[in-house]
Amino acid sequence: MTKVSLEGQVVVVTGAARGVGELLARKLSARGARIALVGLEPEALKDVASRLHTDSDHWYADVTDHEAMSRVAQEVKRRFGKVDVVVANAGVANGGPFTSSDPVAWRRVIEVNLIGSAVTARAFLPVLTESRGYLLQIASLAAVVPAPMMTAYCASKSGVEAYAHALRAEVGYKGVKVGVGYLSWTDTDMVRGADQDEVMRELRQRLPWPSNKTYPLGPSVDRLVAGIERRSAHVYGQWWLRGMQSVRGLLPAVIGTVGQREVRHFESRLDSVSVGLVGAGGAADEAARGK
Repeated sequence: MTKVSLEGQVVVVTGAARGVGELLARKLSARGARIALVGLEPEALKDVASRLHTDSDHWYADVTDHEAMSRVAQEVKRRFGKVDVVVANAGVANGGPFTSSDPVAWRRVIEVNLIGSAVTARAFLPVLTESRGYLLQIASLAAVVPAPMMTAYCASKSGVEAYAHALRAEVGYKGVKVGVGYLSWTDTDMVRGADQDEVMRELRQRLPWPSNKTYPLGPSVDRLVAGIERRSAHVYGQWWLRGMQSVRGLLPAVIGTVGQREVRHFESRLDSVSVGLVGAGGAADEAARGK
């Protein structure tokens, strides 16, 4: 596919204070893009913005707040004159058995990952339509492979994948392209936070190769950058994820069998597992809500 030069393009990245969002902003800036950072950690966002190569700015906003995100979209347009690309990257995760999980944390994962992505798109689609731009929705391997002990995260990422595919059909005739980015376990604060729970860490290590590895952040983000340059419909952060699409119809049955065996292996320890919103990003989300 033909590459679009990022020189002078205006790119909005949500969840930009750390992890995928931060490194993506840095790599896009290095290619000449002007960057609008959005997130819940104003000091971290300010620090990221100060280290970018190009003109940039940052906004404090909760992606689930429609009024706040609409305001951000208008202010970004006034600040930079246009918006060419939006990366809906903001996300949180929790873990543990569904029946004993914190219902507030479970709901919040759905709200941020699914509803927040839709709120982001609703706010920025008018300006993306003006520029005939590109929306990249960050999903996950969890959209393709249902994993036990991650019901909220899997539900949210399956949801954003389906929503983004449906949206692509709605806005394509207006010149707006929509892509879905898939990442396996990538070395971020979120994944490291989940690994702090012994059972969750061991359960992940017992997954079949190559899904039991933690992958370096840099090469994964490089693939996202390449997808943005090509305005790709599908972007895979790890090389093997593309192949999962061809067998995804078989995976629920396979994972159901394997998952039951693995969860049974940890049965005596499951009562101790209740992972709330993980990592610094989860802590920032809770702080913003006064928890």
